[in-house]
Amino acid sequence: MTGRVGIIGHPVAHSLSPVFQGAAFAICGLDVHYEAWDTPPGRLPERIASLRSPGCVGANVTIPHKEAVIPLLDELGGLSARVGAVNTIVNREGRLFGFNTDGPGFVAALKNEAAFDPAGKDILLLGAGGAARGISFALGEALCRSVTLWNRSPDRAYRLLAELTAAGVHAEWQGSPDPWGFDCIVNCTSVGMEGTGTETASACDFARARPEALAVDIVYKPEATAFLNAARNAGLRTLGGLPMLIYQGALAFELWTGVRAPVDVMFEAARQRLREQSR
Repeated sequence: MTGRVGIIGHPVAHSLSPVFQGAAFAICGLDVHYEAWDTPPGRLPERIASLRSPGCVGANVTIPHKEAVIPLLDELGGLSARVGAVNTIVNREGRLFGFNTDGPGFVAALKNEAAFDPAGKDILLLGAGGAARGISFALGEALCRSVTLWNRSPDRAYRLLAELTAAGVHAEWQGSPDPWGFDCIVNCTSVGMEGTGTETASACDFARARPEALAVDIVYKPEATAFLNAARNAGLRTLGGLPMLIYQGALAFELWTGVRAPVDVMFEAARQRLREQSR
């Protein structure tokens, strides 16, 4: 297999995807080059059209294009239509298929890295943006008992709540980020992310959390966020954001290639780059 694939976003220079996807292609003996394609909104149609060429395998899509890209594609697969966002594009003989691997990647990370099966569990999601959308629908497919939403902007949460309910997911709104009674608390906000000015803040106070609950932060830089540190100090189990990043990327890799993703290799490449950047 030969060709090229890349990540489409604005900006994308910070992305770890070229690092761990490049390592995956190399270890599998695939002559595929993964590139970073910084694409301002005005150039998105041109960029997507270029994916139809025979030498292009497909692309990942990140902020701010996950919703805007949908009208430019031929078909949607998996959860992408319900979520209303695409993060993976596959070129099949000039036709472009859109998928969303964020939510399934999150569920895979829960099961494989935290030994946590969401089936029958009550989950609190902090945030109602694109990441929360993909995660909430995937949790519904994974047969969680309930998804409860909290967001600083209630209107956005109410819209997602209505869509989840229409899809048959037991979803509720909560007026505060109170973790009491939940099996898993997930930070889907940017609070605590490097470069946001909120690095020392946590989106949740874990004083009322179940001691056996799992706290998950989808932020992967820094790996030890204030949210995770607060959860650990309260005695909770924790899972950082890197596993979701890797597993959503592994699912994309498999959609492009039909080859089982070398997850261990992808993890090591990503962690090595994070170590280099922290020096």
